[in-house]
Amino acid sequence: MSAGGGGGYNSDINVTPMVDVMLVLLIIFIVVTPLLSQGVNVNLPENDNPDEDPNITKDTSVVVSIPGAGQYFVGRDAVPRTELVERIKRLMREKAKKEDHVVYIRAEKTVPYGEVVMTVDAIRNAGVDRIGLVTEKRKKK
Repeated sequence: MSAGGGGGYNSDINVTPMVDVMLVLLIIFIVVTPLLSQGVNVNLPENDNPDEDPNITKDTSVVVSIPGAGQYFVGRDAVPRTELVERIKRLMREKAKKEDHVVYIRAEKTVPYGEVVMTVDAIRNAGVDRIGLVTEKRKKK
């Protein structure tokens, strides 16, 4: 007497390893995604046709963000307005090519105009005369 199913094959699919791999990938994406964004989140003013400068996304580009009145960030680092000129001078000395000497300003659309003008003045005092004002392309409805 034999006790068994007669040597048939098990045709069930084991999805547990696939679920484990997908969860690991999800965790990796959750951890890496915030690291990919450069600088500080700013609600930029919208424009119909801004020309996108590919240099702004480089790690070596100097980006001054103004998320609110009196708040200044160079890259991801918070900087007081009094130290803004020295920080920009130091970053520009580290740049190798002269044609890369551009400072980009990302200002929140609710920031007073005077804050942006003071930032432009600080950048010019640091010896930089090429300044880019960053806007976002207006979405078509």
